[in-house]
Amino acid sequence: MVIYGNLAVSYAMMAFIGLGLLLIGGVLAIMHRRHRYEPNLLAALIGAFCCFLLLEALPALT
Repeated sequence: MVIYGNLAVSYAMMAFIGLGLLLIGGVLAIMHRRHRYEPNLLAALIGAFCCFLLLEALPALT
């Protein structure tokens, strides 16, 4: 997929961030429903999202 223009790139990054949030929210909702809270899994999800945000999304938006 080729995207031209800075505005289109930022919209695409926001769309991917939104999809990631939906995925993480879905996993957390399933864990809440089953009453299984794995601290290591929660820390890994939060760490992966922060890593993606800092390394990929932030430089592309600035």
